[in-house]
Amino acid sequence: MTDVTRATDGRRVYLDKQHPASYQALLRTAETVRAEAARAGLDRILVELVNLRVSQINGCASCLDVHTRAALRSGDTPRRLGVLPAWRETELFTPRERAALALAEATTHPADGLAQDRAYEEARAALDDDEISAVIWVAITINAFNRVSIMSRHPVREPAAPVRDANAPVEDAGGAVRDR
Repeated sequence: MTDVTRATDGRRVYLDKQHPASYQALLRTAETVRAEAARAGLDRILVELVNLRVSQINGCASCLDVHTRAALRSGDTPRRLGVLPAWRETELFTPRERAALALAEATTHPADGLAQDRAYEEARAALDDDEISAVIWVAITINAFNRVSIMSRHPVREPAAPVRDANAPVEDAGGAVRDR
């Protein structure tokens, strides 16, 4: 095992680095699932809600970091993302999103047949068969990525500070741009 394949704690193996062909296959699966979801009519915000909810349930910090940023770039709001763990207790999510979130949770806990039955019932009222299938595939795929990241213990780090030109103008606290 090389240093590049060993996680920062020295005990975990970065599964994506140790077996890159397997990880690349998973990435291709995710690309296909995203394309199928779009063809089924699922917008990127709904897909990211599913990715986030599954990652919350699984406790995957790395995937939460990636998909929070993706959801915000897609136009979702910090408020909705902040209450996502309690989505059932709010009125911030559409019937389609609620159906997708219920399916995502049922997919993440496959042993709970009653939850699956309830989720399908809710989904049938808001989604067609293509959309139901696409949501479940999104949930299956992010569950796989969660397991890779959790078992690899992929870190979540602060981004590196941008390198600034010492002569570049700066913005003051009031938003005014001034020379250094």
